Amino acid sequence: MKGYVFHGPGRSAWENLPDPDLKDPTDAVVRVDAVTICGTDLHILKGDVPEVRPGTVLGHEAVGEVVEVGTDVRTVRPGDRVLVSCITACGRCRYCREGVYGQCLGGGGWILGHLIDGTQAEYVRVPFADLSVYPLPGAVSDEDAVLLADIFPTAYEVGVLNGRVRPGDTVVVVGAGPIGLAAVATARLFAPERIVAVDLAAARLEAARKLGAEAVADARETPEQLVADLTGGLGADVVIEAVGVPETFEMCTRMVRPGGHVANIGVHGKPASLHLEDLWIKNVTITTGLVDTHSTPTLLRMAASGRLPTSQLVTHTFPLERMGEAYEVFAGAADTGALKVVLGGPRHDVVAADAI
Repeated sequence: MKGYVFHGPGRSAWENLPDPDLKDPTDAVVRVDAVTICGTDLHILKGDVPEVRPGTVLGHEAVGEVVEVGTDVRTVRPGDRVLVSCITACGRCRYCREGVYGQCLGGGGWILGHLIDGTQAEYVRVPFADLSVYPLPGAVSDEDAVLLADIFPTAYEVGVLNGRVRPGDTVVVVGAGPIGLAAVATARLFAPERIVAVDLAAARLEAARKLGAEAVADARETPEQLVADLTGGLGADVVIEAVGVPETFEMCTRMVRPGGHVANIGVHGKPASLHLEDLWIKNVTITTGLVDTHSTPTLLRMAASGRLPTSQLVTHTFPLERMGEAYEVFAGAADTGALKVVLGGPRHDVVAADAI
């Protein structure tokens, strides 16, 4: 098969590789029909995630068809169309029993494209398949479903749920890339009074407006003042950090009101200052987190019923073999206008919901 291999910071290639085999009786091998690129993959290529060893196939999101399963797999079988989650769960350790799959102690967690070969290939081995792949309804296309492998559960769980968005809140999302836009879309489920999106790119701010942000702000033009003006000087109830650089994290802590929440989603490669000299008195809650994907079944049902605007985030499509070009387009989003790129081709008929 072919796959996209990390060879160290700044070096990667689409190249020939051995086909994956079953290693454990709980494994499944999935043929990849659709895959996407995540901002975390860009962080890996920059050297921000040193645990990724040279020679690793990148990627942790995919849709495909099961081609082989181990003897202990019970929930899927060859021929099933499935979503491959970005998080793998052993199902037996303390964290998995609590639904905190991202912290799995039994060999799971975020391992695909991180500690083992990932999904940006023609085939992928998925450990603990019973809890790590999800059968897909025919009403959800590959292109829509692949966005539920990571960005929608991450935005929803680590941003919206951790931030405790409630009806009537002012929610600020700093960073209108794919994760930030998914946070805008899923925050709306809780009927906040307003959502404010902050970014440097006009195209991304416009996308945030289309997804439901009532106000947008250029990050270079004192968005803190806009938030203060909109809230009568109080500050935002919830601020979601979806960039992963010190400046944006510190901006979030300046925007939040006393008693509010800062929910950090961004992948940080450098230290950020925590200004406790200002924050200690404000009763501010700051959360960090790796997605657990416990919400994936719920999000799949919502997607099947047309309640999630997944397709609006896909701006570019490529065949798998143009992985290098897709990375260039995604990394150059300021010039290309890319939000989410999807690679692969349709191999399944999508059944209309009203035909089921």
